[in-house]
Amino acid sequence: MNSRANIDPVKIKAKRIKCEDEHLFFTRAFFLPRMGFKFSVNWHHEYIVDKIDQVISGKVKNLVINVPPGSGKTELLTNLIARGLARNSRSRFLYLSFSQSLVEDVSATARNIVKSVDFQSLWPVKISSSTDSKSNWKTTVDGYDAGHVYSASMGGQVTGRRAGTLANDGFTGAIILDDPLKPEDAFSKSARKKANRKILNTVNSRKAKSDTPIILIMQRLHDEDPTNFVMTGNVPGDWEQICIPALIDDDYINQLPEHIQTKVPRDVERDEHGRQSYWPLKESLQSLLQLEKGGEDKDGAIVSRYTFASQYMQNPKKLGGDLVKSEWFGRYIELPVLKWRAIFADTAQKTKEHNDYSVFLCAGLGYDNKLYIIDVHRGKWEAPELIKEAKKFITKHKVSNNKIGNLRYMAVEDKSSGTTLIQTVSRETTIPIRAIQRGTDKLVRTMDVVFYVEDGMVVLPASAPWLLNYVEEVEGLTADMTHDHDDQWDPTIDAINNMVVKPYDLLD
Repeated sequence: MNSRANIDPVKIKAKRIKCEDEHLFFTRAFFLPRMGFKFSVNWHHEYIVDKIDQVISGKVKNLVINVPPGSGKTELLTNLIARGLARNSRSRFLYLSFSQSLVEDVSATARNIVKSVDFQSLWPVKISSSTDSKSNWKTTVDGYDAGHVYSASMGGQVTGRRAGTLANDGFTGAIILDDPLKPEDAFSKSARKKANRKILNTVNSRKAKSDTPIILIMQRLHDEDPTNFVMTGNVPGDWEQICIPALIDDDYINQLPEHIQTKVPRDVERDEHGRQSYWPLKESLQSLLQLEKGGEDKDGAIVSRYTFASQYMQNPKKLGGDLVKSEWFGRYIELPVLKWRAIFADTAQKTKEHNDYSVFLCAGLGYDNKLYIIDVHRGKWEAPELIKEAKKFITKHKVSNNKIGNLRYMAVEDKSSGTTLIQTVSRETTIPIRAIQRGTDKLVRTMDVVFYVEDGMVVLPASAPWLLNYVEEVEGLTADMTHDHDDQWDPTIDAINNMVVKPYDLLD
């Protein structure tokens, strides 16, 4: 019979001490019973937990961790909350992220760990019954509320909340910032400033004492993102930063702490530049190299070269185009009532890697005479597949709905594969297919419409699978046309011209 009475108290004490002293041991110990399989440890996890242990011991005052998507960062921070309460049940944590659902999940998972039989057998920490919700729960000591875990979105209210406590010396909690900036907002100067102000003015003032640590963990998003804000001296305190790129080479490995260097496998597949995957078990070298060129990730989301450099390599490139600024676009959460809609297509001449994509863009004209971009579909398709994708996109948006208006036509540039598309689809669909002639160069066409964008006449959704890629492209447009792609911007120009500037030109 496996009862608590039969468990060796010496082993219990040894496990308790090791959990309190080593973050990786604690994480692995409580991951297995919760998930049903072992936590897969890679060298970067050991690097991160080494720094977390230094934060707990006070050797590192504040920490910035930059890691690729899917690195396991949130799991490590979830366990930091539970482990902090194991070490001191009076500990207080503030956990903040751009995502309300993320912070609630993290907070609830940490609470479930504390409530678990395995945890309680080592540390009988009591959860208060007065405050016990997903995002806000407390522990009790001697019948009084003591420890506290409060989670909120970056836009949420944290007034009156504190991280850390004056009741004890040493580590008594932390402020944890897990992805404080939404990827789609990274190209909005006002959104970046808002996130940075929150860190400086609100978050930094929530410390119970000056040495309560802040841990910022995120993928790099922009050269002016919160990581840059913190590491350029804008937030008081001593900060240490570790960066973990998705592709690593010997130069990177050799600058790691010696005890971490020995954990990095060297006998793995490398590309011609001597680069290997940071985590071969999870991310193959070939999959990362494909993403580096621009492609779909495992969830089907488009990863551009800018996204790869930023979020995967932790090296965001400065977008110096300045022709179109993302903060000029309005944002909508729900589509307003629209007068009518149309589809605009931009077709590539070839599908080779260095050529542009083909794009289908659906937009609607609001009763405020603003252009609402509804959907963007982008890919590299040969002629037969291009035609098939065009018909699928038409079918998707040819819905009868008075609130969003009728779909009046599809407009296609009458050139190369676009001409074939016009001729073929015209015979096989019931909506008109109209030809567009683009007579002037792209810079002239851009300058003709850009003030409509600057005046807020073009509105994007607050969230969409294609949005980040779209914003990256328009932010990167350059006057000398040295940018990588403008295939999404071209149909946007067409939409502005034919729905905002002269909305009835294509109807006759």
